[in-house]
Amino acid sequence: MANSKYEYVKKFEVEDKLPPCNWVILRIDGCHFHRFSAVHDFEKPNDVNALMLMNSCAVAMLEHFPDIAFDYGVSDEYSFIWKETSQFYQRRASKILSLGVSFFTSMYVIKWRDFFPHKELKEPPYFDARIVCYPRAKIVRDYLSWRQVDCHINNQYNTCFWKLVQSGKSEKEAQELLKGTLAKDKNEMLFTQFGINYDKLPAMFKKGSCVYKDHVEETVKIDEAGNPVKRRRQMVVVDHIDIIGNKFWKDHPNILKED
Repeated sequence: MANSKYEYVKKFEVEDKLPPCNWVILRIDGCHFHRFSAVHDFEKPNDVNALMLMNSCAVAMLEHFPDIAFDYGVSDEYSFIWKETSQFYQRRASKILSLGVSFFTSMYVIKWRDFFPHKELKEPPYFDARIVCYPRAKIVRDYLSWRQVDCHINNQYNTCFWKLVQSGKSEKEAQELLKGTLAKDKNEMLFTQFGINYDKLPAMFKKGSCVYKDHVEETVKIDEAGNPVKRRRQMVVVDHIDIIGNKFWKDHPNILKED
């Protein structure tokens, strides 16, 4: 295309390339999702279908953007870890952020009917997003540990809060009853007042969701002798596991393998 006298306006664009050799974390977070969940009558403190919808969108992200190494999500939030070697859109922050959040939001709308077939999408969901760079895989692990600890703290509080509200307390009364309580106090409250053993709640609620690619053994056919013929292939896995300790990362060293 020929240059025009108006092309000088491009000089006002800000250079926003992310530094090389850094892991890139794109965190997407539901905007005003308290209202959105109320409008659509999500179950409290955790709506399984809503969480599975978020997970499904995260799977689509991992499949669509090959430079994503790992996803971690809880509630209406998801973090996407982009490989340190990624050159996606020349590592332009605005491109990674805008494409990531728009794709995730589009998938949320497309997949809504899969998880809420009997609920109309009454208002559009929207998400905000931010990008942070970390120079070492260890810091990425610390970031993920921070989010998983936050998941546990918030879930324990919300489980107590909504059980108190559902038992007849006002939201203000529930907040006052929980003010200053420790983890052991909340566990005791859940067990003695509501018969709930916190440790036995679904792992998805307590630990959040991890989405990553793994090699799994799959039966592809049965031979003439009736024996299964198996092959190893890569597939996307959704799991609800501890990522603070070392075991997961020792079992999956390639996820955060540094160049």
